[in-house]
Amino acid sequence: MAQETAQVVLGSKAQNFALLDTLSDRLVTLNDVASPKATVIMFICNHCPYVKHMLEGLINVANQYIPKGVSFVAISANDAKAYPQDGPLEMKALAQQHKFPFPYLYDQTQQVARTYHAVCTPEFYVYDGSMRLAYHGQFDDSRPNNNLPVTGKDLALALDLVLANKPAQEQQKQSIGCSIKWRPQQE
Repeated sequence: MAQETAQVVLGSKAQNFALLDTLSDRLVTLNDVASPKATVIMFICNHCPYVKHMLEGLINVANQYIPKGVSFVAISANDAKAYPQDGPLEMKALAQQHKFPFPYLYDQTQQVARTYHAVCTPEFYVYDGSMRLAYHGQFDDSRPNNNLPVTGKDLALALDLVLANKPAQEQQKQSIGCSIKWRPQQE
C-alpha cells in the first residue's frame, strides 16, 4: 500500500546515527558521511516496487553529484524478520549488484527511521553544509506504471539549489512509496 511522507520541518538539524554499512561491515555515523556542501539521506529497501522502479536513476543522480561534493547514504529500516529480502545480506547483494556509490546502512532497531520521521521507501532528505534540512520529498514524478520517465529532477533541483547557496523551493512534493515495515512493538 502506497504511503506519502510525513511533514518534516525544513531547517531542522540532521540527527546523528551509527549504523552497520552492509557493504563494508563497519559502523557508519552521520559525521562519516556528512559533506560540507550537501548530504542526501535516503530511506530505501530491497523489495519495494517504488524503489526498484527508480533505483538506476538514483544511482545515476548520485554518480552525477558525488563529484560535486555531495554525499549520499541509503538506510533500510524494514523488519527483516517479516521481510527477509530486506535483511543485511540481501542489502549487500543488491548494493554490489548495482554498484552503489554510497553506503547502504541497516537500521536494525528502526530508531533512526523513527528519529527522522521516515514513513516510506523511497524517502529523501537533503541537508545543506551545516546539516540543516533543505529538502524532504520525492525523487521525481515517475511511479511504477504511470509511464513517466525516471529523471530525478526534484532531487536534482534541491541539490542544485543547496550547491548554489539558494533557498529551497517552497513547494516540495511528498515522496510516495511503500510503508516502512515496522517490527511489532512487543519485541
